[in-house]
Amino acid sequence: MYSFDSHKELADAIWRMAYIAEYREGGNLAHLERIKGYTQVLGRALGLTQNEVQIISTASQLHDIGKAGLPEGLLLQQGQYSEAELKKIKRHTIIGAEILGNSPLAILQAGESIALNHHERWDGSGYPNGLSGEQIPLGARICAIADVFDALTTSRPYKKEISVEDALRLISGASGSLFDPKIVQVFVDEFPDILRVKKSIDKSEV
Repeated sequence: MYSFDSHKELADAIWRMAYIAEYREGGNLAHLERIKGYTQVLGRALGLTQNEVQIISTASQLHDIGKAGLPEGLLLQQGQYSEAELKKIKRHTIIGAEILGNSPLAILQAGESIALNHHERWDGSGYPNGLSGEQIPLGARICAIADVFDALTTSRPYKKEISVEDALRLISGASGSLFDPKIVQVFVDEFPDILRVKKSIDKSEV
């Protein structure tokens, strides 16, 4: 007979859902763990409750679930994208929200919001809806910084990583334009903990 631990098993199911998209883009499991760890650090430093941190950090692993609906060749393509290809890639936010939409579960509602909005930018230059400032849900604002930092500092088949110091400078320089300045300041203040998360997960991956 099966037993069910609701939180543990839901978290495991979410991780496996998130891995579908990661698998199609090279199978980087550590990316999901780092995103969760970075958002936990930021959420706690922002003064969120333990429950809010748990929901946002777990739901953030679903940020790219919509990539499961994109052609694999497009995900792994090297070089510049055409306008038509960029339009297709940007649809992963909408596809992700459709996959996760209409759930009665708070954690999947958060996942829907993060999947849809993690490419929105503080100055309104993001997609899919051009939201700006606090129109962008908090979970998506937190995930955006975590995701960009991890993308910058992780190699993929189609790009090389940059140093954590250069990534920090880029994120700091985008405060108030691409990213929520309050969260950027927290990211800077908590950078030693961010690095501890990265080193711990990278070490366990070897």
